[in-house]
Amino acid sequence: MIKLVSLLFSLLFSSLVYSNTLLIVGDSLSAGYQMPVEKSWPVLLPEQLKQKNQEITVVNASISGDTSGNGLARIPALLKKHQPDFVLIELGANDGLRGFSPTIVSNNLSIIIDNIQAQNAQPILMQIRVPTNYGKRYSEAFSSIYPALSEQKNVPLMPFFLEDVITKPEWMMRDGLHPKVIAQPWIAEFIATELGKIIK
Repeated sequence: MIKLVSLLFSLLFSSLVYSNTLLIVGDSLSAGYQMPVEKSWPVLLPEQLKQKNQEITVVNASISGDTSGNGLARIPALLKKHQPDFVLIELGANDGLRGFSPTIVSNNLSIIIDNIQAQNAQPILMQIRVPTNYGKRYSEAFSSIYPALSEQKNVPLMPFFLEDVITKPEWMMRDGLHPKVIAQPWIAEFIATELGKIIK
């Protein structure tokens, strides 16, 4: 009996030791906007990861409406509380929709990355784009923030999942900005696949 208990404890301890934690810091695109939270892609993500032989604990700290500045304000406490191994940064869409200066957005994201790296965690930056009706000059300047930071900070850059979702009108809400429930399983599988290229 003692041997059995010791074995079970050992297995449990091992799973805790080798289990990675992924913290998602994002906005409404990751917060399950206007849907039951259990239907959102971050909640579906662990099962998709498991199917790809990755046991990862997912903590979703996304808040609808958050800007890169909001994320910067929250990141120290989130890192202290959750002590993640990886942090997926999905921020900037609200900055872009409000026409914020790309320089400000870049600076905020840069400091977020610095905070994460200072805690020996791996930042993962998601590419964000704004609608083309904001003008070619602004759209291109905004989009270029992400590959530039990826290169400067040596941080993996994940493709923007909305670029594939938005091509399917039946997957999008009436506002043309947010994916419906029907799109969430696809997004979870997309994120899991991209994470598989980063988390070995």
